[in-house]
Amino acid sequence: MSPVTTHILDTSRGKPAVGIGVILSRQQREWTEMARGITNADGRISDLLPTETVLPSGIYKLRFETGAYFSGLDIPAFYPFVEIVFQLTTGEHYHVPLLLNPFGYSTYRGS
Repeated sequence: MSPVTTHILDTSRGKPAVGIGVILSRQQREWTEMARGITNADGRISDLLPTETVLPSGIYKLRFETGAYFSGLDIPAFYPFVEIVFQLTTGEHYHVPLLLNPFGYSTYRGS
């Protein structure tokens, strides 16, 4: 399993959010893109990075392309994208879920 995983639940529909593009970046002097993925039929990305990847401690972000998702459902939405910035410590697994609806979102550190 990737050291960073995510899943998205569309709380307005009570279903996984399928087909959302997600970008993982690391902050150095500027943001450096590390990986891209698309949520599967269960709204998950578990293979964002190869299993053997060891990420250095630091500040990372996941960018969720939510505008395209809602546009594809013909649902007006307030957020064209959502960025979640978090601090990572080497050697741990990080699961960063997104609970999403057209006019709000929340997140937490999952397991």
